[in-house]
Amino acid sequence: MELIDVMLKRRSTRKFNDEPVTRDELDKILHAALLAPTSMNRKPCNFMVVERRETLIDLANSKDHGADLIKGADKAIVVVADTMIADTWIEDSSIALTYMHLMATELGLGSCWVQIHLRSRDGKDSEELVRDILKIDDHYRIVGIMALGHSDDISPAHELADIDKNKVHFLV
Repeated sequence: MELIDVMLKRRSTRKFNDEPVTRDELDKILHAALLAPTSMNRKPCNFMVVERRETLIDLANSKDHGADLIKGADKAIVVVADTMIADTWIEDSSIALTYMHLMATELGLGSCWVQIHLRSRDGKDSEELVRDILKIDDHYRIVGIMALGHSDDISPAHELADIDKNKVHFLV
């Protein structure tokens, strides 16, 4: 598959079936994350793979809306960035999440990026909740969680005709 085909096929998936993500599939997704570029190649991101059902449920309850799908995922990868290494942790984490999303699509897996940064649960900061669940230090920041699993409910691919070319402006 060409990269543009993967990009067109990539969709957020919120329903997963019971088929497990294999170690080979997981390794390829983690390789994609580790290959993601970072500012000045500082590599501030760490990737915490969550497989334990109880922890997936806790993460699903880390924000008011949009995280419930983590309960049904086979695995989740929490992108944890060390702010003592780079001040570009938002950008670096976002690129890594995108690379994982694209690799999951290439492998035929369902995936969904669950935003944690700037979100809350019952008035409490979602990043703080995730840090508490995973028992990590305060200087780590969490942009998002990638939920992963096999799915029978992946939406059809986009088409090039769907893109809004009016968003492109040439300055001459």
